[in-house]
Parts: sequence; structure tokens; C-alpha cells
Amino acid sequence: MLETSARLLRLLSLFQAQRYWSGADLAERLEVTARTLRRDVDKLRSLGYPVNSASGTAGGYQLAAGATLPPLLLDDEEAVAVAVGLRTAASGTVSGIAEASVRALTKMQQVLPERLRRRVTALHASIEPLAYTGPVVDAEVLALIAGACRDCEKLRFRYQARDGAASHREVEPHRLVHLGRRWYLAAWDLERNNWRTFRLDRIQARPAAGQRFTPRAAPDGDFAAYVARSVSTAGYEYQAVVLFHAPAEKLAERLPAAAGKIDAVDEHTCLLRTGGTSLDMVSMYLAWTGLEFEVRDPPELVERLRVLADRFRRAAGGNNFRGNRGLE
Repeated sequence: MLETSARLLRLLSLFQAQRYWSGADLAERLEVTARTLRRDVDKLRSLGYPVNSASGTAGGYQLAAGATLPPLLLDDEEAVAVAVGLRTAASGTVSGIAEASVRALTKMQQVLPERLRRRVTALHASIEPLAYTGPVVDAEVLALIAGACRDCEKLRFRYQARDGAASHREVEPHRLVHLGRRWYLAAWDLERNNWRTFRLDRIQARPAAGQRFTPRAAPDGDFAAYVARSVSTAGYEYQAVVLFHAPAEKLAERLPAAAGKIDAVDEHTCLLRTGGTSLDMVSMYLAWTGLEFEVRDPPELVERLRVLADRFRRAAGGNNFRGNRGLE
């Protein structure tokens, strides 16, 4: 159990993360009894922090709106997590934050206790992020869209589709999803009267915020799953349905979330619905699993797998290629 002073700082840190906590959740986080938690809350009140409480099964503690908190408090794990995030941000998918990340990390290291400074310095020296050269998202655009999701404000923007066609969209933004190396917005398209997924790097110029809207329930109850499903199939020229002779859980462990939608058939088999810009791309995902499978659709994928199998067989046999062999 933490000492009282350290526990009070931890309690304030938790209130910085969110203003309302159930008593049970706070006691579990602090590893104390409900009685000790009540004493700690009373101590905070005596120090001038307005903490409201409610009794009963649904009771809990809430820091009063507008209450002034001390400077940002981070526990050891949070400090290391922030340092790692700042270190890797410069090579990430959001533009315009590299220099700010370095400045923030430098300031943070100056105020960290010695034990944490050594850990952060070791991480800083050991981590070498892989340089990213793909599309990036503007930091201001990302922040603006995140704010619209939080405040339930409609957005208007110009969007460039996969085929290059541009259109004006008005949406109700609900969630930002970071999938692979891409940022996506899950939103209700007001003109099409349906859910849509938008890649943030294809949003042109700065979106304009509009009226408030009433939030909708997530499609199938999960925004992240909806985006992963949309990205893996929608808009691709080649669509495939593949039966795997393995449990759905095992296949999910071997494929990235964006690779496709997995449905269990029974405890031993599952169906993968996926898509790609080419049959070779789809074939790569299938081979990547290392599992036995049968292609249900399309027939062209079966033929492409035969061509690739012949190519790999020749390579494995050590035969020399002549002319245009292997260039099917």
C-alpha cells in the first residue's frame, strides 16, 4: 500500500484522468479499503479540493466542475509511457508534431526524479523508430476532428476517394480509429444516410464544424471493428471469401485487424472475407497465416494461387530461370 502522501497524489492524478469514479474503482486502483478511501477524500477536502460524493450501490466520487487541480501529476508508469510516446511521435503518422515532441520530452526529462530519468534516458537511447514515408495527417486537423467527436458537432469537408474522385461531405463524426499506419474517422454520412469510414489523410483542407447532433450507437456495437471491416473489404477491386481449417481465434492472432472480417463456422473452421488492390495482395494475406484454407470465391484467386505455387516450387527446386519464366 502507498504511504498517505503518495496515495493522495495518486488520487489527484486519477481525478485528472476523469472527474467521476465509483468508490469501488478508486479503492481498487489505490489498493485500499473503502474506509481508507473515505479518509483520503476527507483529507483532500481539508486541503481545499471540492470532492462530491454519492452513497448507494451507484455511488462514487466526483471532483466538482471548475475545480483547480495542481500541475499535471504522473505516476512512474504514466511518466515512462508519455516519454515513449513523445520519442516515437516524430516518426509517426501525424505531421507537425516532431519538433514539439522533442521540446516536450526535453522539458519532461528535466523535472523527472533521478530514478525515472535514468529509465527514460535508456529508452530514448535504445529506441530507433522506423522512418515513415507514407501519407500523414495534419496535427491540427486531427485535433479539430477529435474535438468534433467529443462535442458532437457536425463536420463539413472535401474528401478525395480511393479512385481520386472528390466530393463534399457533411457528417456526424463519432470516433477516430488508428489502424495500422492510417487514421480513420467513423461517421454518419448525412447525405447517404448511412455509416461511412473516411481516411483522414484524404480529407482536403480544414474541416468546418457545424451544429450539434445526438450521438448514435456504434454499428454492430463497436466502432473499431466497423472500421477494420470497412477497410478490409469496401472499395477494393478484388473481394475474396476463404474457408480456413482453424478456429476463428487462431486466425485472428495471425492477421492484422485490417486484413478482413473473420466469422466462426464452428469450433474448428472459420470464414475470412477480405479484399485487396490485387490478387497477389490477397494471396499474401492468405499465405501469411500459415494455416490450411480453401478459396470459396473468386475463381480467379484459385488460378492466381496456382501460378504463385508453381513459381515458388521452381524457386525451391533451385532451377535457373530462362527467358520470361516466372513473369506470369
